[in-house]
Amino acid sequence: MSPETSEIFPLVLVTPFLVVMAHGDLKRLKISNRLVLGMLVAFVACAPLLLPLPEIGFRAMAAAVVFLLGLAGFAFGLWGGGDVKALSAVILFLPSDALTVFAFVFSASMFAGIAAVLTLRALAGKPDSPWRSLRPQAGFPIGLSIALSGISLPPVIALNLV
Repeated sequence: MSPETSEIFPLVLVTPFLVVMAHGDLKRLKISNRLVLGMLVAFVACAPLLLPLPEIGFRAMAAAVVFLLGLAGFAFGLWGGGDVKALSAVILFLPSDALTVFAFVFSASMFAGIAAVLTLRALAGKPDSPWRSLRPQAGFPIGLSIALSGISLPPVIALNLV
C-alpha cells in the first residue's frame, strides 16, 4: 500500500460509521456517544498499522484543537456536543496535509446538507414527522454534513479536485 493510500485508508474504513451518523442525526437529531467511541476504537486499532507515529501525533493534535474550539462553540450554543465529538473523531481519520482541503469539503457539505434538509422539509416535513430533522423549526443535523464531508474527501483527494 502506497503512503498516500495508507494515509487515506483509515477514512475509508470509517465510512460505515459516517453513514450511521448521518442517518441517526437526520432521524433523531442526535449523534450517539457509542458511535463516536466506536470511531475512536477504530482509529486506535488501525492507526498504528497504517500510519507513521508522527502522522498519528499530528492527527491527535488537530483533533484536540477541533475539540477545544468545538467546546467553546458548544458553550455558546452554536452546536451540539455530539457534533463536537463526532467532528473531532473524524479529524483523526484525515491526513494531516488534507485539513485545508477538508475545510473546503466540509463547507460545501454544510451547504449541500442545508439545501437537502430544507428541500426535504418543504416536501415531506410535518410537525409529527418521525424524522426529527424534518419537523418545522427543528435544528440542522450537522452530523449529516460531517458524514458527507468524510465520505466525500477520499475521492476529492484521489481526483485532486481541490
